[in-house]
Amino acid sequence: MTRISILLTTTTLLATTTIAQSNREPPSTGLHSLFLSAGKLYFGTATETNNFADPTYQNILSNPLEFGQLTPENSQKWGLIQPQPGDFSFNASDQVASLANSYNHLLRCHTLTWHSQLPPFVSSTSWTPDTLRQLITTHITSVISHFGSACYAWDVVNEALNENGTFRNSVFFEVLGEEYIAHSFEVAREVAPPETKLYYNDFNLETAPEKQTAAVELVKSLQSKGIKIDGVGLQAHFTVGQTPSVESLIATLQRFADLGVDVAWTELDVAQEDVETASELAVEQQASDYVVAVRACLEVERCVGVTVWQFTDRYSWVPGTFPGKGDACLWTENYQKKPAYWAVKGFLEGWVARMNVTRAFVGGNETTVRTVASPRGPLTEVTSGSERLKGSLVKVAFISFGVWLVLNMM
Repeated sequence: MTRISILLTTTTLLATTTIAQSNREPPSTGLHSLFLSAGKLYFGTATETNNFADPTYQNILSNPLEFGQLTPENSQKWGLIQPQPGDFSFNASDQVASLANSYNHLLRCHTLTWHSQLPPFVSSTSWTPDTLRQLITTHITSVISHFGSACYAWDVVNEALNENGTFRNSVFFEVLGEEYIAHSFEVAREVAPPETKLYYNDFNLETAPEKQTAAVELVKSLQSKGIKIDGVGLQAHFTVGQTPSVESLIATLQRFADLGVDVAWTELDVAQEDVETASELAVEQQASDYVVAVRACLEVERCVGVTVWQFTDRYSWVPGTFPGKGDACLWTENYQKKPAYWAVKGFLEGWVARMNVTRAFVGGNETTVRTVASPRGPLTEVTSGSERLKGSLVKVAFISFGVWLVLNMM
């Protein structure tokens, strides 16, 4: 008799069974440690050298329970790393790489070919196709070679698409057309260590249908040419109350995953539309929006992790770019954990506990737990081998715990 068969005959025991709660303190956990327990690769954050002299910031950043990956917010962008032809400046970006190494965090590197934050010599020179192609080759080769295996992944091409799905106008597109994307990936693959993941990264792929479709076609185009692309990064810059539903976010991530590539939230934040008038309800909605994004990643097998675009409002990019908006991060500017932090952590703790209890009775690490759609709304489905249990989260948790209890009493 299988364990799922056993559970169907034993759940009534729960009605008369009482459990004494343990007095032991639960083990310390954080966002990254919980993400690892949920089977993901990392929970990370953007950071930059102007944050390094802040001891409170560094104390949180270095905590391996909270973070396991760092992304340089600006220092690897073209304008800072090659401000003049052939003049490469790695000082700031090396500091971020060194910090990630000292904290034993993954380094997710960002970015190589991007239309923005270019030095004047790139944007204003009259290039021919051959000379611009060589410039891209030199830049990508020099930068990837410098960091080598320190980079777990690279955003090779960043933000190449408009909201309507057309290609963004840039010096690269004007001279080379969409060929510049394929060329960038070809060069990156040639020079990068084989284990380095190469990504296309963009914003609003979650909310602009035509842009999302164009990004899918971009990936397919590279694959049809035999050019390897390992992942798509979805930036996930959301606004409170305007974050897509969990079903929509899951469908978006899965659409790219179905192409055979990894996916990740690469720059997640959820900004208040108007900081001055944000209500308590808006704070609660922000917490819900963060949980929706995190849950979507957990629901998609090939979603490897989440990066927040700074963890504290003290260093968030949002107010400086969108006046009036802000309070977008999980920690306040005074390093207090917001309701959004506690909501995400609580959700992750519940998710991991559900996984652990279910695996205890269904059969080890081959057990999968996921949410599926039904006419009655979202249901929880547990699968182990050929066995499957599906029902409401409460029902599945109830049954799972009952069987775990019976099996441990035998």
